[in-house]
Amino acid sequence: MNVAALRPHSSLRALVSSPHRGLVEGATLVALYGVYELIRGGGSATLAAARSHTEKIVDLERHFHVFGERGLQHAAHAVPALPSVLGVAYMALHFGGTIGFLVWLYRRHRDRFAFVRNTLIASTAIGLAIYVLYPAAPPRLAGLGFVDTVTNGAHLNLSSNVLGSVYNPYAAVPSLHFGYALIVGVSLAAYARRRAVRIAGALYPAVMLIVIVATGNHFFFDAAAGAIVVGIGYLVARLVTKREADDGPTVVASSAARFEERRRAHEDEAQELHIAA
Repeated sequence: MNVAALRPHSSLRALVSSPHRGLVEGATLVALYGVYELIRGGGSATLAAARSHTEKIVDLERHFHVFGERGLQHAAHAVPALPSVLGVAYMALHFGGTIGFLVWLYRRHRDRFAFVRNTLIASTAIGLAIYVLYPAAPPRLAGLGFVDTVTNGAHLNLSSNVLGSVYNPYAAVPSLHFGYALIVGVSLAAYARRRAVRIAGALYPAVMLIVIVATGNHFFFDAAAGAIVVGIGYLVARLVTKREADDGPTVVASSAARFEERRRAHEDEAQELHIAA
């Protein structure tokens, strides 16, 4: 198979490979996220169907002896005020943390922005397709004794009729809360100049994992699926994003040609001076 044939058209690659004006980038991402929420919220999955998929996830975790989500939630709820903090963090980190990171990346490392943006968009698109094809109930709706920490702690009912019109409560697999946190964390660890920020980036995915599990919104399996989706999104971004390395041979050849032209010009000038002498 010709790998070059799989690459997008050069004009499209040029469009998605460079950062645009801040307002354009912001408006585009907001519009895409709006479309994402409308499609995700328009699902017609029933609670029974979503729970049947969740039962398979729980059976798989029990088979590999990693079904410890209830223990983690019970431990978190044993700490005074921690459930409320986790409930707020579930919403604030996902939206505020991701937006703040994108603004930081655009301002401080604009040369990296297009690739990270493309990874984020590709991962979101893949996750959306899975939500439509494989609805799964989160732990708090699975009938397994989990507490809805966001509703009880942050007083935001994610399953209410108002939010239900744009928010699909059965879109638990993959966890893009964890997927986004992985993108943010790895990018901070790789690009930040300050050591403290790099350390915070390295720890951020683990913090998000605790938040999403302790609040009863995701299983460990969901987080693992989110990591896989981000990995695929990374590969897609590499395919569609034009990197400097792509132009390497052309740049080298052009530089060599200019060097050869200058060398010949110097030789001709030296010969002319020799004849004149």
